[in-house]
This record gives sequence, C-alpha cells and structure tokens, in this order.
Amino acid sequence: MATDHIRYDLLAQEALRGVVRTVLADVAKKGLPGEHHFKITFSTTAPGVELSERMSERYPQEMTIVLQYQFWDLTVADERFEVGLSFGGVPERIVIPFDAITAFFDPSVQFGFQFELIDGAGNEAVTKSGETAASPAAVPEAANARPGELPSPTPVTPLAPPTPAAERATEGGGEVVRLDRFRKK
Repeated sequence: MATDHIRYDLLAQEALRGVVRTVLADVAKKGLPGEHHFKITFSTTAPGVELSERMSERYPQEMTIVLQYQFWDLTVADERFEVGLSFGGVPERIVIPFDAITAFFDPSVQFGFQFELIDGAGNEAVTKSGETAASPAAVPEAANARPGELPSPTPVTPLAPPTPAAERATEGGGEVVRLDRFRKK
C-alpha cells in the first residue's frame, strides 16, 4: 500500500475541529439556538490548557464540560476558546485549545465527533501502551451525563479495524463520523 504523504486523517480531524470552532464562535455571538448544547471532552494535560490548580488536581488527565445553562464570557480564537463555568459553586475560567479536544457531542441532535490528540509535530497521539489511539464509534460517557454534571474521565483505548457495517454507525437518527475509516491500515 502506498504511503499517505498528504495525511488525510490529520486533514479530516483539522476540518472537524474547524466545525467545533465555527459552532462555538456562532454561540459566542448569538447564544445557544433552540435545544442545542454541547458536551466537550478535552485532555487537561495538553499544551495550552489553562485550569485552576483545584480543577487540574480533580481532573489530572481528561475532563468533560457542558455548555448549556450556566456558562459565560465564551470567547473563541483561531486556536482555542475560553469560557467561564461554575464547578461546585466556584466560578472558574478555563482555556481549551482546539487541539486538546478529544470529543464533541450535541445531545439535542445526537451528533458528535471523537478526535485523536495530535502532538506538536503533527503525529498521532499514542496511548500509554504505545499503540496509536483509534477513534471510537460513539462519544464516551459524556452522552449520558446530566446538564452541569461532569462525567468521570474515560481513557482512550485502541480499537480493532472497523468492519464495513460498523463504518457508519447511527444512534437515535444522528450520525457519528468515524475518522479511522480514512486512516491507512
């Protein structure tokens, strides 16, 4: 099989992160439309993430935030977004680079993405076992959390190559985009 010098997998992930950026920028200007709300999971150890020491200790690897009722001062830049949230009644300001996002889910329409973390050199992130992380078919646990509640962190686990039937999974009428279908095997 030929070597993918173009790296379509990375280009697809960057395009999908652009979707998240566009959606958040629109929400920052106009507010949340209809019943839309977002559950965003990110690596708390990724470069550029800014959390209070209290939140870093509580979520040393991964954290999911919910943008629905109680958030403020959402600002979106090219490489990151910032938002004010309350955790246990304590207001916090967090900064999340788009490259740190591992999952984005809009429960109102059952639509989401699962991302791989990319290191600064443009390489796929590697799990603790040394294997390249694969993209699961569904957004983890964040889909089941109640508004304002943070699900427990979910580790990234490698998956077997998808079968043709699993290439396009649907749940509740929403489509989940599988990025690994574009990856060179």
